[in-house]
Amino acid sequence: MTTICNNLTAVRARIAGACREAGREAVEVRLLAVSKTFGPDAVREALDAGQRAFSENYLQEAVAKIDALAGLDIEWHCIGPIQSNKTRLAAEKFDWVQSVDRLKIAERLSAQRPEQLPPLNICLQVNIDGGENKSGVAPDEVASLARAVAALPRLRLRGLMTIPEPAATYEAQLAVHRQARALFDSLVAGGLPLDTLSLGMSADIESAVAAGSTMVRVGSAIFGGRARPA
Repeated sequence: MTTICNNLTAVRARIAGACREAGREAVEVRLLAVSKTFGPDAVREALDAGQRAFSENYLQEAVAKIDALAGLDIEWHCIGPIQSNKTRLAAEKFDWVQSVDRLKIAERLSAQRPEQLPPLNICLQVNIDGGENKSGVAPDEVASLARAVAALPRLRLRGLMTIPEPAATYEAQLAVHRQARALFDSLVAGGLPLDTLSLGMSADIESAVAAGSTMVRVGSAIFGGRARPA
């Protein structure tokens, strides 16, 4: 087996173990492979090992990769910030955009989503711990943004995504992830039919799963150390 295949097996085992510890079923947590800075061949290796969902941060790099792998059964997620003049690329090329933090971006994605494609799946990115250099809507503004995005055509609001600052301990990780879970639960209680809580990366899979994550975004633990951005 290839290194990527072995790494995927190890990551899936971590997710399964974390689910057991949390009293959850492993099928409740999807694995999203973060393929940014890695080329089409690395994606193909992971695809051959059974991984279907991949995410990208840099739109121009992503579009070239998506085009190179056209025709394969891949679900593409955008998890990086989107400038207003790049929304068309995201609307046309991706299945999911997890980094929406402004209504203007959502409105442009809605208007530019091609009619022949299914609705674009959306997660709102929340700056859950107030990191000064982090993208994301403030927690106290999420509910109003969520209601506005949910009303837009050609989009399907699925849930929330967070990228908190690294925390030194499991307990600190868990505390931040639980804030996101509480926010998610409040939106569901308010009547929004959400099903996706995108929490956790290579370093904090276990605490994210314990807090209720339904999707973990893993890059280095699958593909190895980051190459330089294209």
